[in-house]
Amino acid sequence: MAWRRVWRACPCASNAIGIQRSRMVSPLPHLRLLSSLLPLSPPPVRRGLAPLRSYMRVGGFSSQAWVDVPTGGVVEVPLAQTGEGIAECELLKWFVQEGEQVEEFQPLCEVQSDKATIEITSRFKGKITQILFTPGDIVKVGETLLKILVEEDHASLASECLDSETTLNSGSSAPDSQGSLFNEASIDGVLSTPAVRHLAKQHGVDINVVHGTGKNGRVLKEDVLIYVANKGIGTPTPSYGNTEEVRMAEGNKLYINAENNKGYEDKIIPLRGFHRTMVKSMTMAAKVPHFYYVEELNCDALIELKAAFQNANSDPNVKHTFLPLLIKSLSIALSKYPILNSSFLEESNEVILKGSHNIGVAMATNYGLVVPNIKRAQSLSIMEITKELSRLHQMASNNKLTSEDTTGGTITLSNIGSIGGKFGSPLLNLPEVAIIAIGRIQKLPCFDADGNVYPASITNVTIGADHRVVDGATVAKFCNEWKTLIENPELLLLHLK
Repeated sequence: MAWRRVWRACPCASNAIGIQRSRMVSPLPHLRLLSSLLPLSPPPVRRGLAPLRSYMRVGGFSSQAWVDVPTGGVVEVPLAQTGEGIAECELLKWFVQEGEQVEEFQPLCEVQSDKATIEITSRFKGKITQILFTPGDIVKVGETLLKILVEEDHASLASECLDSETTLNSGSSAPDSQGSLFNEASIDGVLSTPAVRHLAKQHGVDINVVHGTGKNGRVLKEDVLIYVANKGIGTPTPSYGNTEEVRMAEGNKLYINAENNKGYEDKIIPLRGFHRTMVKSMTMAAKVPHFYYVEELNCDALIELKAAFQNANSDPNVKHTFLPLLIKSLSIALSKYPILNSSFLEESNEVILKGSHNIGVAMATNYGLVVPNIKRAQSLSIMEITKELSRLHQMASNNKLTSEDTTGGTITLSNIGSIGGKFGSPLLNLPEVAIIAIGRIQKLPCFDADGNVYPASITNVTIGADHRVVDGATVAKFCNEWKTLIENPELLLLHLK
């Protein structure tokens, strides 16, 4: 029990940001997955703190970021790595405010990376003394989100842990070369957090000339503000001019307040969340040589089959649409032409043929364009695909998609016809090598073999492909296979297992 209390209270012995509550890979939305930067299994249970210190040193984390914990009991909570390759997150909202008392595991804030939305919860019981960012801010990994004045028992245990760690460090001949990801920045002998350095940069202040009043001469936010006031430096220029951002409670969508737009001035709208992701992904995709193949599909049989499904449906929570049928027939066609279900490794000039058909579906939401994917579609029934699509759509609408939902796709469908439009020229969702846009279904006059005119439900599909990997003839054959299955959906029975 003794080491457990230390493990919970000592920041250097556990996760550097406090327990994160993430929605990644949890099959049920209400379950919480606790993630940390160190292994969750406890260190070997032996007497004293020596084994714990040894365990912490093996993990490669330093306790330097916690030098202020024992004296004042104030804990800095930084943003930790929320996923592989994630360097920053957008702060969506706070669940707490300055001066509020918080309990252990109480939600503190919600952040959004390129891949998922994550809740960060408190490790300590204490009082919020300072919040350093506001909703909409972009927070770099390692920057301090807020400060908590922890209660005495937590502070004393953290102090005990830190003192032991300091003793261990004093016996070393040289400090760690790498240090901790969340150490305070120390440049030219000045200690400060990234947030304080950013504040100084906003005011045009050289932080090296600011007198630090924190421990060991650490420059605090208050030191920078006092320096600015004494020097008569004006307030920093806002990042986005006179833009007034209003975060609406419903949908959290960005709106521009037109009340002060009487002069018809230009407005700058900052891109956040999935919009920022789209900028990066589409910029990369535009460098890839695309080609497009367009075909017409007769959907008469598909419409009849969908109507039959809906008429026989007894579950009010299930709504049958065309998309599950398109996805299942697409998966069968991919089995015959696996090159369309691949990714290209430019560095090694290799193509990876993906074993799973993880078919992505582009969804337009109030938060931007997202592309969750249905995992292993080749092993799912049409009903299972229907239910998974419904789940993904609900999660996307509530901005609750996880990294598991949005990563690992192998080919993408963009159903632009649900909104309008006959054709589209979609850009690849890299590293995939193919993407398909489906137009709206419309009644058009067609001719039979005898020249007689009859009405038919026609839609257009546009297949965009990476011409470095796929040639036009292969795409044409693949599309013919897919078209046959769509226009004759009874053939799907031949592929049932």
